[in-house]
Amino acid sequence: MLVRRLARPLLAAVFIKGGIDTLLNPEPRVAMVAPKVAQAQDVIGDKLPPQAPTEPEQLVRIDAGVKIGAGVLLALGKFPRIASLLLAGSVIPTTATAHAFWEYDDPAERSNHQTHFLKNLGLLGGLILAAVDTEGKPSLGWRARRASRKLAKQTRELTGSSDGPDLSEWADSARSAAGTRPKAESTE
Repeated sequence: MLVRRLARPLLAAVFIKGGIDTLLNPEPRVAMVAPKVAQAQDVIGDKLPPQAPTEPEQLVRIDAGVKIGAGVLLALGKFPRIASLLLAGSVIPTTATAHAFWEYDDPAERSNHQTHFLKNLGLLGGLILAAVDTEGKPSLGWRARRASRKLAKQTRELTGSSDGPDLSEWADSARSAAGTRPKAESTE
């Protein structure tokens, strides 16, 4: 659909550019993230596995790589739901560390960071929409239920049991045990 082909690259552009800028000049972001990482390490302690990255510069570079990689995938429409989830997971810590407006006393600085904080929340909303967009295809849950019904039908046909178990009786007994009735039987 044309809307998706236009919207995805528009949404992804800010992440791709931000990731590239960060890789080319990580020092300001490392300086901003370092106190938050130290604070998190104080809380978490040694509960993280030894393989987990804990150096601020490494974390900033990983975040930049995620933004570039997932941003390109989203812009191209390749694995858009997964790419959107990755970007959403990246924008949350970025927003919390870079735009914690509540930590600023100067009204102008506070207002500036609050604007960026809200902008990032808007981007997060767009990423959530992109993550749940099935492009008009049925959801995974619907496809799983349909496949289950088809498998049950094929199994009954293969075993020669054309009538199979009557699940409506089971459903009625489950409803009565739960104290509910189907809408058709409702007296209201």
